[in-house]
Amino acid sequence: MKTCHIKSGAVIVCILMSLLSGAAHAAKSRLTEIIDRGVLRVGTTGDWSPMTMRDPATNFYRGFDIDITTELAKDLGVTVEYVPTSWKKLVNGVITDKYDMSGSASLNMHRARLAGYSKTYYHLAFVPVVNKANAKRFRTWSDFNASSVILTTTAGTVQQSLVEELLPDARKHASENAKLTHQYLLDNKTTAIVTSNIEAATLVKRYPQLSVAKVDGMRLPTPIAMLLPKEDQVWINYVNHWIELKQTQGFFDRVAKKWGLVKMDVE
Repeated sequence: MKTCHIKSGAVIVCILMSLLSGAAHAAKSRLTEIIDRGVLRVGTTGDWSPMTMRDPATNFYRGFDIDITTELAKDLGVTVEYVPTSWKKLVNGVITDKYDMSGSASLNMHRARLAGYSKTYYHLAFVPVVNKANAKRFRTWSDFNASSVILTTTAGTVQQSLVEELLPDARKHASENAKLTHQYLLDNKTTAIVTSNIEAATLVKRYPQLSVAKVDGMRLPTPIAMLLPKEDQVWINYVNHWIELKQTQGFFDRVAKKWGLVKMDVE
């Protein structure tokens, strides 16, 4: 707050000037910066099919997330720039201003302590994927909870935490490269991988030798949303209003259908 040197009834004027100065400073939102810059920076991993996929030869991104954030940039009247990141660094990129928002991220309370979330626009859940030759061996989640079982997940993801909590007796392996997580299964170096219903559907379609284990239900139904700077309520409000409008207009459903995503009913 500014210091005012006054002798008379200018006290009220001084207070108003101070308040207006503070309000102007507080009003400097990421929204304003994006419009002034003319670029919306989006952090994305490029390794989660069909949400975000990066072609290393061309550095071109495509997927559900890419269509969503491209549309947001268009409605903002700016271009979009995709900033490569990893799941471990996804939150940190928002906090350190490497990008203005992330693509889809599952909601968990550790992330929510550090960054803000937009409204939810899709849900996922987690399933085990196995080689078809082993499919009959696993009929319940508890069948995986044995020291003879190796479970692979992608490091820094919600499913890594899920396996640690749900299946404490199984041996765990965390892959640093999400694109290669399923390769351990294809090479018979792991018993199963635990991944989202979204990615599992893509994997079993691409690799006929793989199968989603017919266990007793998916685990941890989880909303997904965009990560945003938690202190910037102006920017969060804008994104939330945009999501609500686009949901009402059926935009998210159309994009989900384009990428073969089945809407999951969540009570």
